[in-house]
Amino acid sequence: MNHLMIDLETMGNKPSAPIVAIGAVFFDPQTGELGAEFYTAVNLSSAMDQGAIPDGDTILWWMKQSPEARAAICTDDTLPVAVALSELISFIGRNSENPRYLKVWGNGANFDNVILRTTYERAGYVCPWQFWNDSDVRTMVLLGRQLGFDPKRDMPFEGVAHNALADARHQVKYVSAIWQRLLPTNTEE
Repeated sequence: MNHLMIDLETMGNKPSAPIVAIGAVFFDPQTGELGAEFYTAVNLSSAMDQGAIPDGDTILWWMKQSPEARAAICTDDTLPVAVALSELISFIGRNSENPRYLKVWGNGANFDNVILRTTYERAGYVCPWQFWNDSDVRTMVLLGRQLGFDPKRDMPFEGVAHNALADARHQVKYVSAIWQRLLPTNTEE
């Protein structure tokens, strides 16, 4: 599999936002098959120590989320941001067919992938995928709606909303459903 869905939980919505959780899952958009998964909660203080800037409105938003969502990012076993980034690099290396051609999906052209890339730069790491392989979930949702399929309305969410791994799995489901409507396979022989 050479498509990777990433979802971040952050304490802001700008490229400088501190990451508090990373969820990722490999997938095949043509079949919807899920592959290897990655999840870690990230220590907020360590992200801020590297220059990440939280946003008060986002912090207030988090305070209104479910106890389960908040518990996923407020654990005693959070990793320092540099360690979490290194583990994500290792996960990608172990599971990607060819990291140079890895398609990395994020929910928004200027959110997940951009925040993660900026965090890699602040930590002194090279981002483990090429910028030209960034893919946008929101564009796929727009295309799906043009086809009469609204994943926000038509596809039930499974798991805890605002848990990075549960969100990534859900995004895989609807990106794959839209992909299959756009590029159907010929099953007739």
